[in-house]
Amino acid sequence: MTAISPAVDQFELDYAAARRSALRINTISTFLFVVCFLSAAWIGGFFDMTDVTLANGERVSMWKIWAGLPRLGEYLYKTLPVLHWDTLGADIANWFWRWQVWLELLIETILIAYLATLLGVVGAFLLSFPASRNLAPSAFVLNLTRRYLEIVRTVPELVWALIFVICFGVGPLAGVLAIGLHATGALGKLYSEANENADMRPVQGIKASGGSWFDQIRYGIVPQVVPNIISYTLLRFEINVRASSIIGFVGAGGLGQEIRVAMSLQEYTDLSALFVIIFVTVILIDMISEKVRHQIIGLTGKGV
Repeated sequence: MTAISPAVDQFELDYAAARRSALRINTISTFLFVVCFLSAAWIGGFFDMTDVTLANGERVSMWKIWAGLPRLGEYLYKTLPVLHWDTLGADIANWFWRWQVWLELLIETILIAYLATLLGVVGAFLLSFPASRNLAPSAFVLNLTRRYLEIVRTVPELVWALIFVICFGVGPLAGVLAIGLHATGALGKLYSEANENADMRPVQGIKASGGSWFDQIRYGIVPQVVPNIISYTLLRFEINVRASSIIGFVGAGGLGQEIRVAMSLQEYTDLSALFVIIFVTVILIDMISEKVRHQIIGLTGKGV
């Protein structure tokens, strides 16, 4: 008993010290989180005040965010179409009165996203290996590749689209280049992280047997990261469909130009119709992507 007691006492002392340390860290972390949250909210204007006229004509001062929420509800209400059960077919036809034009632009939007994703995948796949810490041939190549990927994904698609519209004119080409360049940076980071999490034992075996750097990549890394690459690529294609429907604001093709026209002319029901089209398209793409991803990952898991 005398031999065990000091060890138990020491354990209790260490446990109490660990509890105090954890409590201190949690308290400091909570305090810092609250300070950062309040600071960000203050900078973001969440605490700004504005004067509002009530229905009875009284002027009151309230937070701007609370004053703006009713206006948001009014705006969304204006976008809702008038649908009656007796004339549902005619009302829907009137709601989607430009469906032929929107269908053409939807196809253009999907093709922009497809080609941009293809360009992004090729660029990201080739650059992901020198951007991986465990695969880069040198520190200079690693830093150079990573800085390039950071630059192209830091600049938003809209800014790239504006630049390419100035260079190549209005049209889908600017949209493809803008989204493809941004997708290269985003996918390049995801692919490189997948490479860094790969098992390096096959790579070391290939290297020990005299294989080149390209052999190590081809036979040691690529078979391991293919499921992740497919998953990230399909997810990025879905994101690019949404992005290609927005960059039309700056003349880069797709449904975005119709959204811009509808907003400028205050055609609120057209906005909701375009939203429904994009929403349904994204849902279908997500369902198809999920089935394709599961099937390919299943085949890969079987060694096919």
